Amino acid sequence: MDFNFNLPITDPTWIFFLVLIIILFAPIILGRLHIPHIIGMILAGVVIGEYGFNILERDSSFELFGKVGLYYIMFLAGLEMDMEDFKKNRFMVFVFGLLTFIVPMLLGIWSSMEILGYGFITSVLLASMYSSHTLIAYPIVSRYGLSKLRSVNVTIGGTAVTVTLALIVLAVIGGMYKGTMGGLSWLFLVGKVAILGFLIIFFFPRIGRWFFRKYDDNVMQFIFVLAMVFLGGGLMEFVGMEGILGAFLAGLVLNRLIPHVSPLMNRLEFVGNALFIPYFLIGVGMIIDVRSLFMGGGALKVAIVMTVVATLSKWIAAWITQVSFRMHANERSMMFGLSNAQAAATLAAVLIGHNIILENGERLLNDDVLNGTVIMILFTCVISSFVTERAARKFALHQELQEIKDTNNKKKEQILIPVANPETLENLINLALVIKDSKQNSSLIALNVINDNNKSSNKKLQGKQNLEKAAMIAAAADVETNMVSRYDLNIASGIIHTIKEYEATDVVIGLHRKANIVDTFFGNLAENLLKGTRQEVMIAKFLIPVNTLRRINIAIPPKAEYETGFTKWVEHFCRMSTILGCRVHFFGNAQTLNFLQVVVKKVSNTTLAEYSILEDWGDLLLLTGQVNYDHLLVVISARRGSISYDTSFEKLPAQLSKYFANNSLIVLYPEQFGESKEIISFSDPRGYNESQHYDKMGSWFYKWFKKS
Repeated sequence: MDFNFNLPITDPTWIFFLVLIIILFAPIILGRLHIPHIIGMILAGVVIGEYGFNILERDSSFELFGKVGLYYIMFLAGLEMDMEDFKKNRFMVFVFGLLTFIVPMLLGIWSSMEILGYGFITSVLLASMYSSHTLIAYPIVSRYGLSKLRSVNVTIGGTAVTVTLALIVLAVIGGMYKGTMGGLSWLFLVGKVAILGFLIIFFFPRIGRWFFRKYDDNVMQFIFVLAMVFLGGGLMEFVGMEGILGAFLAGLVLNRLIPHVSPLMNRLEFVGNALFIPYFLIGVGMIIDVRSLFMGGGALKVAIVMTVVATLSKWIAAWITQVSFRMHANERSMMFGLSNAQAAATLAAVLIGHNIILENGERLLNDDVLNGTVIMILFTCVISSFVTERAARKFALHQELQEIKDTNNKKKEQILIPVANPETLENLINLALVIKDSKQNSSLIALNVINDNNKSSNKKLQGKQNLEKAAMIAAAADVETNMVSRYDLNIASGIIHTIKEYEATDVVIGLHRKANIVDTFFGNLAENLLKGTRQEVMIAKFLIPVNTLRRINIAIPPKAEYETGFTKWVEHFCRMSTILGCRVHFFGNAQTLNFLQVVVKKVSNTTLAEYSILEDWGDLLLLTGQVNYDHLLVVISARRGSISYDTSFEKLPAQLSKYFANNSLIVLYPEQFGESKEIISFSDPRGYNESQHYDKMGSWFYKWFKKS
């Protein structure tokens, strides 16, 4: 066998193996030293790169995976951004974006001309490098689950602003020396970027919504999202800007279509954090030449000035923003930490400037600036990682204490999903994922009930397959699932007994299909289940995937606010609205809506809520003009005998089947106090329906007197 140990290693197998070893062991080793993992990736790149021990060459694989990783960082930043918080703080975002561009530009131009002695154009290009920054430390924020913080959203939004302005400066200066940027050409560049941005914002969500409705294959959805990211990046490069802006915009516009607790989101984060982003960080380390600091010349002086100015200017921008908007000190630390790292746009600028040859034969940015830049990249990335890690830990500790208090005050949530129908299974699991409390480490309960009288082995096998599919869907979103299979007198009895045994707090079932003309709208299962349990029950029918819903319309009966489970279901749909990024529109009488507004503000101040008066609860025909195909209609009903129960509920099945047959809908029965009425007996295992003669007689007398 021929063992070739010549360095650098060129065999693809060994290159990939060494990269994987670094990705595996860097977090383990540095975790013991309490050093951010990101620094380990960059330092490993320094060690194995051309300027270290020359173990690996920065070949095309590092360029390819590195670019994918860079796009991934910007894409995930846009994808995980809290859009409602972003809109609410858009003025703050704009101010921080301008500050983090203007302050480095002013300090950069002054320091380059006065301290380093460079000309004006060179100084402007250097200052634009300080203005831009890369969200190198964003994976730290993501790992701590802090992507929805106000300071994080402000920094990410500000990044888009400052990087755009810095890249425009770079394009203008580069065009001046290439002869392509004269007169008002820079205005055409801005115009092209604005038009492309509009096209991405307008078309990408519509294409994405169409694709997710038509194709539910996990692999196809993942590939589609990646394709959209690179399409956005490629189009942005086509008009003369860096592709990271396109990737960021793609993340923003797909934000609403990829819920944060969905299996697809979990896969996107997993692949990026496991492979592409570490590859990019290692590649950044491989271009850093630490030896240039000790080789004399002006590289050391340039590196010190660049690092100090870049770091100081970013801190000043964060400090002015903090003082202006009365933010906390730790929010300033988070903004400074995320915005201090220099990498992507900085590298692009220095390489373009280094390749521009002036009339006197000198480079616009000389070798000292090139070496100083890579040293600045190393130190700013290290500072950024340490500051962000420290700020994230403070936020996480405070959040964890608050969550412990909230959890102690709340009953543990357990959502039960019967999985009889494989066609509705995925939508029911996804519904459970978007309404569950992510702060509680609770699990879903997937249940398969087999009738005692059914001896078919096929039913047992199909039930097992349904349970495994349910567990797989939930596991893809990092949610544990209890798989329960049991024999019982009938399906309703099995569900009720499982609720008691596993202390389930909520039940999500699919709306059954009418088997014959005498079959009821809800079916015997739902009717018997409602009699046998006091837990919240959702009966759901989805015609489109949950993540493609654009609005939630909720019809609320009078006196619903007096039900025990009122706050609970409001909280569920507020969570759903926030995660899906869609509006929730409440319809009810004035008294109920007034009470509801207080509850919505209490449980979630980020929910986009609208309120409309619905005077005649008995006629849901009034809502047909409000509910479109891509909307979800939620009807809050009530069990017989409860305080909000009304005889008009008897017409509900007929109205829903007549007016809303082509809409996704949920009929919800709120949680109630008290013991449920046992409905199952050996003498009548199918259960029974209560007599409604008294109600019918009362209704008849009411109509008779009204006519009189």
